[in-house]
Amino acid sequence: MPGAVAGALGPHPLAHPHLRPWPRSFADRLTAPLPGVRAMARLAREGAIRPRADGLHDIPHLPFEPEPLPPVGPDTTAVTWAGHASWIVRTGGLTLLTDPVWSRRILGTPARITPVGVRWEELPPIDAVVVSHNHYDHLDAPTIRRLPRTTPVFVPAGLGRWFRRRRFSRVTELDWWESAELDGVRLDFVPAHHWSRRGVADTCRTLWGGWVLTAPDGRKVYFAGDSGYGHWFGEIGARHPGIDLALLPIGAYAPRWWLRDVHTDPEEAVQAFLDLGARNMAPMHWATFVLSAEPVLEPLTRVRAAWRRAGLARERLWDLPVGGSRVLP
Repeated sequence: MPGAVAGALGPHPLAHPHLRPWPRSFADRLTAPLPGVRAMARLAREGAIRPRADGLHDIPHLPFEPEPLPPVGPDTTAVTWAGHASWIVRTGGLTLLTDPVWSRRILGTPARITPVGVRWEELPPIDAVVVSHNHYDHLDAPTIRRLPRTTPVFVPAGLGRWFRRRRFSRVTELDWWESAELDGVRLDFVPAHHWSRRGVADTCRTLWGGWVLTAPDGRKVYFAGDSGYGHWFGEIGARHPGIDLALLPIGAYAPRWWLRDVHTDPEEAVQAFLDLGARNMAPMHWATFVLSAEPVLEPLTRVRAAWRRAGLARERLWDLPVGGSRVLP
């Protein structure tokens, strides 16, 4: 297991960031109003929350190519896509999981349409977990229960209580633009255009965001979590120049009027990549759960087309299959 976790390194360092008195609500961080009664009524009337039958025909063609994790050394940065927003990030000698969801089914959603890309039993020892927000497709209690309770977890402000109730002893909560450090790897919590909720009465009670993971050699991996498109991507790129790899969501975007504010579509993901000034992009948040109405293979075809239109070098788009890996050169 890794060594000590350093405290918050952001603008307001604290000796015990996990004991901070967080606000009761983070609704003031929303970048767009949440849907109201009229929007909910329109969604119910249109019934456009899942793909039509022809949009599901390509499920057998979704890219699923599990392979052994590539060997890495202490100076290697490598990523493996387990599916949806779950990545195995190995950097600076550590192995980190992002938004780990190894369950076949999550609350209120049909079962996975592709298996998990890496069997749990085949994972290397996990040195830390980072969580972007508390939605069920990003924070999965059955998967979290598989982890040793001494695993360091890094979570948004207000979410530490959820982990401490489950007896996790090394929980670090951060606000936007704050950082922590684990054995030389720096973890910066950065904003996103999203929201949070797990129950009927806890809307926006915990924060949401993404993570910039910086190895001791300076290599940077940005994990966006869930986000709509907006100004934060440019701000993140300005504050964290030289991002080597951006893990960006491209799915769960239709109907657009319903999901525009909280999920990027493929074209917006490419624009977010440009705003970040990153060197490479790996798409995620598609090909795993049917969360919205677009055809299941459409996110991949659209992101490839947007990439070509932007004139970007093909080798910089790491459109990995579920279970695929890539090592930063």
